Amino acid sequence: MMQLDHLAVAGETLAEACKHVEQSLGVKMQPGGRHAVFHTHNALLGLEGGLYLEAIAIDPSAPQPQRPRWFDLDRFEGPARLTNWICRSEDMERTLADLPKGLGAPVALSRGDLRWRMAVPGSGLLPYDNCAPALIQWETPTHPATLLVPSEVRLMRLTIRHPEAEAIKASFEPFLSDDRISYEVGPVGLLADFDTPHGPRVLGG
Repeated sequence: MMQLDHLAVAGETLAEACKHVEQSLGVKMQPGGRHAVFHTHNALLGLEGGLYLEAIAIDPSAPQPQRPRWFDLDRFEGPARLTNWICRSEDMERTLADLPKGLGAPVALSRGDLRWRMAVPGSGLLPYDNCAPALIQWETPTHPATLLVPSEVRLMRLTIRHPEAEAIKASFEPFLSDDRISYEVGPVGLLADFDTPHGPRVLGG
């Protein structure tokens, strides 16, 4: 089984990704860090209910990685937007065996004291035009959400839009029981509805 872990907002720069989140939700992002292997960097926002939101971009101070970056960031262009949803598993190999092919192979990663594995396709692009969830397994007892200052922002609904939305739902819903997640036939993209200290807000992709 899987659980929703966090959401990712990508930008051509980290500043653009942070600005998009802050303007959309009316709250301030918190410092994150740099990622080895994929040479990206991020900022974070703690959400209610043990989730968090990540603003992410290519780290311009890092060298070119030896493989395509995760979340298809090598090909990202245009305005910052919500691009990915990430689910966690306690047994990545077993979960990957049950899920459709194409989610990738586990890659060992770290940032500071955090250790985790992420399933990343060799191309960097997840199935269904990047609308399939990425799979993560945390290998340290502390989850990043517990280290963040509470923002009073709560995810109310995550909508996965795709021409093949019904196929995505059929592939992943049996392994992910979460009433906040819905699937909608339409143009490719993600849409997240939040309750914030400033009222309902929307973050689109």
